[in-house]
Amino acid sequence: MDDAGDGGASAGGSKKKPSAAAAKGKATGKGKATSKGSPKGKESSLLKQKSPAEFFAENKNIAGFDNPGKSLYTTMRELVENALDSAESISELPDIEITIEEITRSKFNTMIGLVDRERVDAALYDDFESAKAREKRLAKEARFQETQAKNAALGKKVKDAPAARGKGRGEASFFRVTCKDNGRGMSHEDIPNMFGRVLSGTKYGLRQTRGKFGLGAKMALIWSKMSTGLPIDIKSSMKGQNYISFCRLDIDIHKNVPHIHLHEKRENNDHWHGAEIQVIIEGNWTTHRSRILHYMRQMAVITPYAQFLFRFLSDTAEKNLKIKFARRTDFMPPVPLLTKHHPSAVDLLLIKRLITDTTKPNLLQFLQHEFVNISKAHADRLIGEMGPDFSAKTTVNSLTSQQLVRIHQLFRQAKFDDPSGDCLSPAGEYNLRLGIIKELHPDLVATHASSPQVFEGHPFIVEAGVSIGGKDVKQGLNIFRFANRIPLLFEQGADVITRTAQKRINWGLYKINQQQDKIGVFVSIVSTKIPFKGTGKEYIGDDITEIADAVKSALKQCCLQLKSKIVKKLQAREQQDRKRNLNKYIPDVARTIMETLGEIADESPPKRPRYDKEDEELLEKINSEEVTEMTFRDCLTQHVEQVDYEMALEYAMQSGVSDEPREAIYLNSLEGSYKFIDLQSPNFMFRFIP
Repeated sequence: MDDAGDGGASAGGSKKKPSAAAAKGKATGKGKATSKGSPKGKESSLLKQKSPAEFFAENKNIAGFDNPGKSLYTTMRELVENALDSAESISELPDIEITIEEITRSKFNTMIGLVDRERVDAALYDDFESAKAREKRLAKEARFQETQAKNAALGKKVKDAPAARGKGRGEASFFRVTCKDNGRGMSHEDIPNMFGRVLSGTKYGLRQTRGKFGLGAKMALIWSKMSTGLPIDIKSSMKGQNYISFCRLDIDIHKNVPHIHLHEKRENNDHWHGAEIQVIIEGNWTTHRSRILHYMRQMAVITPYAQFLFRFLSDTAEKNLKIKFARRTDFMPPVPLLTKHHPSAVDLLLIKRLITDTTKPNLLQFLQHEFVNISKAHADRLIGEMGPDFSAKTTVNSLTSQQLVRIHQLFRQAKFDDPSGDCLSPAGEYNLRLGIIKELHPDLVATHASSPQVFEGHPFIVEAGVSIGGKDVKQGLNIFRFANRIPLLFEQGADVITRTAQKRINWGLYKINQQQDKIGVFVSIVSTKIPFKGTGKEYIGDDITEIADAVKSALKQCCLQLKSKIVKKLQAREQQDRKRNLNKYIPDVARTIMETLGEIADESPPKRPRYDKEDEELLEKINSEEVTEMTFRDCLTQHVEQVDYEMALEYAMQSGVSDEPREAIYLNSLEGSYKFIDLQSPNFMFRFIP
């Protein structure tokens, strides 16, 4: 750095050569100016750069690593979603095992070769309790016990003792997170860069994807390096490979390159394919246990074709946990397709990048092949509208900045057909219904899938489900949100789905009690661009009218289906109540009839006949006690049963239910290979196995 401009002027205006010590002081920023006019401590400005890995390490909350508990949840989530993507990419039914193993501090220290040391200066530690603080705590506990004893003597409810809360941060907890799948696997050479280089991945391009940043397991590796300093272990094998790739690596944060500890090939005697990722991180199971289990349950709802085995292992046996989310169907959604950009959704920078990457030499071919919904005739019209400086044979590489601006402006103003939703891969109404029934066991359920719609040039599809009743469902609205087939658990209040369900649906119109009924609201949105808000990408904004209207419409369609079912159910209940009331009055009615007819039968016979032959026979049977009160009871009971049967039959005919004899059918298990024919509809799938 040139110091000529940094030298201070003397009082007389003549320049003096600075001493070596002064020059050294200036270079380090510690030197003093030689005159009053020169700023104190002026430092040379240096241009610095940060690698992507360093940026995300310093701003880890962007990727969902806000604290140890959230970091444990996000690590598990990223590994599960990568495993699903890997299996779905080869149309393999996902079979995923997730294990979270708790590691105590002493075990962790043993792993890294650190010897435990007893505390020498106890007062140095954050959780130290002085004698005065201990005396105060014991006095408070004694007062609480005394109050509890008085309440117990008076028969009042006894509260549990409050848990002791430490002052400090507490002892760090470490966890080994392992995720194993049966997916595509990774090539041996690509593994280091796929895990050790941030913003490198296979999900870039315009398509529906679960991830966008190219972070995933890389961020888990960065968090592992920050919290434990330990590397990540990767095992992988692709279909048909006779070896398993094993790689142990961490990441050079400042250079954004992988640091490989071990990279080798091992025997694959079991012909396994897929990936197994293992990472040790700091976390907090206690605070995010419910979130993790809730995530797994919601993932089982939206992917009923996948099988998940979740385990939590601890040295404390009571904390151990094992949950299996079984596969309910083998019908998988199609793989999302890579699509081209819609003209109304591009910006200047994207147009320049497309021109750089295109293989088409002239403007006409460029418009036809790099964008959707531009035919040759449409491209000719667009070029004619651009002006005399444009022609069909204009080479795209010769376009000036002004010409690019003209193209961009025309794209924003011209009319184009909306993009189709063929590139999208929704869960499917059939799978959504199956997932809701499998996990919640509701009394009633209705689902609806919208047709493809568009916002800002991007297609999207909304699928919705509404259930009533079920297992582990609380009263009121229970909202389950999904974006590109992944659950959204955080920042629910500002989400378009939450606001629509709470404020824009009049549940009472559909015979649903918003406060007392157990209502499950399920909405899944898939698109080539999910308009997330905030850095955490955990909720969809309420400011896009097209999405808000589509969510409202889908939920209303579900509510209309439920209303018809609820009305029929209320009618059936009313019929049961009517039958119960009629049966209640049968004894009194039978006794009254018997007494009236008995009095008539005891009268002296009239001179002229007042009754027809059938009535006379009835009176004679009463006199002979052939007909009794029980006879009338039986007749009235049979009549009520007959009327109830006829009404039930009419209800069944309207509902499409038949009481005809049923024949047992037997379903083969999903394991094994069969030749079959699938007949599919939005609500069911029929599989014929010859």
